[in-house]
Amino acid sequence: MQSGPENPLDRTPFEELGGEDRVRALTDAFYDRMEQDPTAKPIRDMHPEDLTESRQKLFEFLCGWLGGPQLYVKKHGHPRLRMRHMPFAIGEAERDQWLNCMAFAMDQLTVQGKLRDFLDARFAHVADFMRNQG
Repeated sequence: MQSGPENPLDRTPFEELGGEDRVRALTDAFYDRMEQDPTAKPIRDMHPEDLTESRQKLFEFLCGWLGGPQLYVKKHGHPRLRMRHMPFAIGEAERDQWLNCMAFAMDQLTVQGKLRDFLDARFAHVADFMRNQG
C-alpha cells in the first residue's frame, strides 16, 4: 500500500470491501457516475471515448492499492501515478470531481463505517497528490 492514513481495519481494505467482485463494482459505479454527471465532464474529457481500458486499469490498480492482488503491477509495472497523470491539468476542481464520483460509487456499494472513513481519507490523500495545477 502507498503512504496515507494508517489502516484501522482488522483486514486489508480489499478484504473488507469484499474482494475483486466488489472492486469491479466500485470501479464501474465510479466510471458510470463520471459519464452521467455533467459536473464531472472536465475529468471525463481527460479519458478516451471508450472507457473499457480505463475501467480495467483502475480496477487492477485498486485491487493492489487496497491490499489485494497486484494485478496492475504485474501487467504494467509500478503505477507511477503522478507521472502518468502529469499530461492532464489537475487542480482542485478536477480533484474534487474525481472524489465526488468515487464517493458516489462508495455510496452505491453502501461502503460505511471504519472502511468508509479509511477509504475517504486514502482517496483524498491520493487525489490531492495528483494535483499539478495551483
